[in-house]
Amino acid sequence: MQVEYPEKSIEFVRCIAEDNLVALHTHQIWPGNDEYITMDFFRFDEKGKIVEHWDAIQQIPEKRANKNTMY
Repeated sequence: MQVEYPEKSIEFVRCIAEDNLVALHTHQIWPGNDEYITMDFFRFDEKGKIVEHWDAIQQIPEKRANKNTMY
């Protein structure tokens, strides 16, 4: 993705790891200033290879329904 979208940025808001599980909470800014919040969940095998990946993504709306942040 870095080659295809060199202007894209990812800020890691939270990283949580326990045993062979890792969760990442990120703020992404894509070309054109589209902003997204993502959650990625990984499970690794005993060799450190990813064997399972789940994610969720939500675009940050221009107008929010409340004053809560996305973090």
